[in-house]
Amino acid sequence: MRVVAVIPAYNEEKTLAAVVAAVQESGLVDRVLVISDGSTDTTAEVARQAGAECIELEQNVGKGGAMKKGIDRADGDVFLFLDADLTGLRPQHVQALLEPVLAGRADMSLGVLRHGRPVTDLAQVMAPYLSGQRAVKRAVLMEASGLEMARFGVEVALTRHIREQGVTVEEVILDGVSHRMKEEKYGLLRGFLLRMKMYWEIVKTGSALRD
Repeated sequence: MRVVAVIPAYNEEKTLAAVVAAVQESGLVDRVLVISDGSTDTTAEVARQAGAECIELEQNVGKGGAMKKGIDRADGDVFLFLDADLTGLRPQHVQALLEPVLAGRADMSLGVLRHGRPVTDLAQVMAPYLSGQRAVKRAVLMEASGLEMARFGVEVALTRHIREQGVTVEEVILDGVSHRMKEEKYGLLRGFLLRMKMYWEIVKTGSALRD
C-alpha cells in the first residue's frame, strides 16, 4: 500500500524539520506532503529543505481545510496525518502508528501522547479522539464529509464518522511525544486567545454534527 504523510502547518518553522525527518526515517512513507496554511514565517522553506513537498496556501483555511488539500493532491492508499508542532517524535513512533493499518487490523490508528509533558498527557487522557496523529485508509476519508469546513474541529468530524460507520480503530501510545503549546508560540495572552478559538471551533463542529 502506498503511504502519504500529510502535515498541515501554520508558522511551524521551529519543529517541522524534525517531524519530517522522523517520517522519512521510518522507511514506510512514500511521499511527505506539507501544507503551509498561510504561513508567514519560513515554514515552506524549512519543509523543502527537509526533503518534503510543500503546498503553499495564500490564506489560512484551518487544519481541516489544509488536510483536505493534501488528500486531494495525493494518491495514497493510506494517509498519515501528523501535527507539525510535535516534539520528541521518532521513526519508531511513525512505524507504530502505521502498523495497525498496514497489517490490516484497523481502518484507522490513533496516536495517544504519553510521558511527553503533563499538560499534553492530560489532554490526551481526557479526549484521546481529538489527537491529530492518525493513519487512515483512503476509503474511510472518502466517505467522511465536511472535513474542509471543520478547521480545528476536524478530529471531531472524523470521530463522528467512525462511530457512525463502525470504522475499526486501534489506539497507539506515542511514548515521549508532546507538542508546543500555543502560549509558547505566541505569548501568554495571544496564545490563550488562540486556544479559546480552537476550543470554540471544536465545540461548534461537534454541535453542527449533532444537528
